[in-house]
Order: sequence, then C-alpha cells, then structure tokens
Amino acid sequence: MASLNHVLCLGVCISAWLISTADMTTVPTAENIRWVSLDFKTILMWTVKEPDHKFTVLYTVDDGDWQESHDCIQVSDLECDLTHDLQPFDRIYSADIQTDTIDEDYTVDEPPHAVSPHFNPYKESNISAVKFTVRSVDKTRVIVNITDPLTSIHVGQRQLSIRDIFAHDLQYKIIYHKSESTGKKEITSNSSVAEVPNLDEGQRYCFMVAAFIPSRPQNTKWGAWSEESCTHGDPGVGTDLSLSAWVGAIFVFLTVLIIIITVTVLCCRRRRERNTGFQTYQSSTPI
Repeated sequence: MASLNHVLCLGVCISAWLISTADMTTVPTAENIRWVSLDFKTILMWTVKEPDHKFTVLYTVDDGDWQESHDCIQVSDLECDLTHDLQPFDRIYSADIQTDTIDEDYTVDEPPHAVSPHFNPYKESNISAVKFTVRSVDKTRVIVNITDPLTSIHVGQRQLSIRDIFAHDLQYKIIYHKSESTGKKEITSNSSVAEVPNLDEGQRYCFMVAAFIPSRPQNTKWGAWSEESCTHGDPGVGTDLSLSAWVGAIFVFLTVLIIIITVTVLCCRRRRERNTGFQTYQSSTPI
C-alpha cells in the first residue's frame, strides 16, 4: 500500500511538472490583427495574451513569396511600420506575424504565426483633411485653392503628395452654402484650383472641401472633410451680421423705443396733473 501511495504521489508530481513546463513554453499567437493607414503611412497592429515576446513580420505581394520586413525582425512592440514595404501601392498585401520564442532551449518546427487580412494601400489608405483658401474674383465668383495633403512617401529628397500618387484619379468635392442658410450646393473639381460661380452678390458663403477618389470602394472614396471657411460678404448691405446680431439690434431698438414712449407718457401725465392743480387753485381763490 505504501508503494502504491509513493507511485501515485510521483505521478501527481510529474503531471504538475509537465503542466507547468507546458505553460512556460507555450508561445502565444498574435490576435486582432489590423491595418492602420493614413496618407499612405501604414502600420500593422496586433494584440497578444502574453506581451513579453518578440515578433518577426513577413509580407507578401499578391499572395506571392514571403519576404521579411527589415524594420520588424524580433521586435517587442505590438506594431510594425510597413510604409516603405508596401510599394507599388495598387497591389494586394498580406502580413504574417511570427512569435519568436524566449527560451533558447525550446525549439519548434514552425513558430506560431498569424496572417493578416489583405490590404491595398491605393484603395484603402485613409486621406486626411485638406487645407484651402477662398479668394474673391468678383461679386459673384470665388476661387478655392486646395493644398494637396502630403504623404509619408519620399522619392529622393521629395515628399510626395496624394496628387503624385492618385494623379487623375484624385478629385475634390466642395460643398458651400450661405452663412445663415442650411441649403447646401456641391461641385466637383478635377484640379486643386476650383472656381465657384453664380454666387449671390453681397452674401456671405461658407465652404468645406474633401478629397474624392471615385475609383475606390464606397467606404473609402472620401477623405476627411476640412474645417469650414467663410467669406466676408459685402459690409455695405449688412450681410456680415449674424442672426444673433440682428436679434440683439432689434432688442436694443425696441428697448430704447419703449423708454422714449414711457418717458413721454410720464411727462405728459405730470404736466396734465400740474395744469389741473393750478386750475383748481384758481377756482378756490376768493375774488
């Protein structure tokens, strides 16, 4: 019986050791892999249950041969900048995240790895909000000058803009409206300089601009919308006054008018009372 107990105890100890050893040598796999891309700066991001590991990232073009990203070999961060690897832009890329083992004595035939979704920078990289200026040509026309956003791509010493990459695919959507109106109009421009005609003379107009790439899928056709910028209008016709300013001016005018009427009524009443008192005094005086 004592021998049997020793055997059982030994079995329990060996099992516990095997389980603990398995936990120590378990290598986690990358999860929640996603692409984050803005103006062609593209970062591959992921999560892992046990962060104290190193990772090596490989990528493939159009499901071809796998290549190592030279900037992402045995990195400890949970992200990899693949901006300079994803060229040409209009191709389909995939990434493979391999988890490197910490224990040099622990070897496996193939390290744990996870493959990312496909990604096409040309069709999927988000485009940031543009900057622009509005210049009056005459009383009914303005020129909208748009600055093409710069990308993270350099050719030699030159930093490319989105116009350099999209070329004739790039358009701009311009929406505009009178400053006190909700009705909006829209025009599309193939260039970075657009004329907006047929404006009402003397009116103040507000403009917003966004990049537009019609060849892209529906959910990535539009860049981010710019901040709104408004013209000054014609001060000679009072169009610069906002609705609140008009309300304030009318309130002040009515207040002054009420004060004048009140003072006038009080003055007339006091004069009438004075005249009535004087007449009463004269009638009561003996002759």
